[in-house]
Amino acid sequence: MSSPGDTATGDKPQRVVHGTTRKSPKRLARTAGVIYLLIAVFGGFAQGFLQPKMYVPGDAAATTENVVANETLMRLGIVSDLVNEVLLVLLAFTLYALLKHVHIAAARAMVALAILAAGITALDEVFEFAGLQVATGAVDMSAIGVDGSDSMVLLMLDTQHYGLLIAQIFFGLWLAPLAYLAYQSGWFPKLLTLVLAVAAGCYLVDVFTAFLAPDLNQLIHGFITVPCIIAEIWMAGYLVTVGVNTKRSMKAKPPVIGAFAGDVAGASTSGVR
Repeated sequence: MSSPGDTATGDKPQRVVHGTTRKSPKRLARTAGVIYLLIAVFGGFAQGFLQPKMYVPGDAAATTENVVANETLMRLGIVSDLVNEVLLVLLAFTLYALLKHVHIAAARAMVALAILAAGITALDEVFEFAGLQVATGAVDMSAIGVDGSDSMVLLMLDTQHYGLLIAQIFFGLWLAPLAYLAYQSGWFPKLLTLVLAVAAGCYLVDVFTAFLAPDLNQLIHGFITVPCIIAEIWMAGYLVTVGVNTKRSMKAKPPVIGAFAGDVAGASTSGVR
């Protein structure tokens, strides 16, 4: 005879262990927020502080002099940028885990675009390091003289600068699916999701004007990047301080008797520890 807890087939139904179907949304959100803040620190140092300090567009001698005078700082900047790109990939996967229940295709697109941005930027560091090698004499450039060597340093940093602009295309594009997912989830302020979407467009405008209309870009660059800064700082701050607001999200359906653990796991989207 079957025991009272057995099913009609004699097999015991699988129990669902509550709290193990997915990680807490608030915990994931705050993890993402910490990573986002670390990106602001490492990326701000490498790209916001160091690059303008070293790179003087159109002035090979001044650029080389800056690099030689700040060799250790420049090496730190290269490592900082590489760490920054690793953090960006980790951020994308953390946000994927947080928001994939909203729209799996959009979440995958977000990760793919972030990986492209990180990969291009990381590869771009090769040119910065090459410029450092030439400037410090690690590579023998005596055949082309001092002026030629300085020009080579400037060329390497020019290439790195425009490589970062190309990467910025994907830095902008990855914010678009992020804004969509954040909006659809109902876990974030509507205004924040709107600012994220605007920031995505601003990044693209900044890139294309830099290539197509450099004079115009010099006029608007300081203004066009303001929404980008506001959006990313606001998003990082919200993730760290609030996490996500799950009060308005749909509650998970109660488990069906005899349901497999995997089926119930797919239905749970908003449980908070």
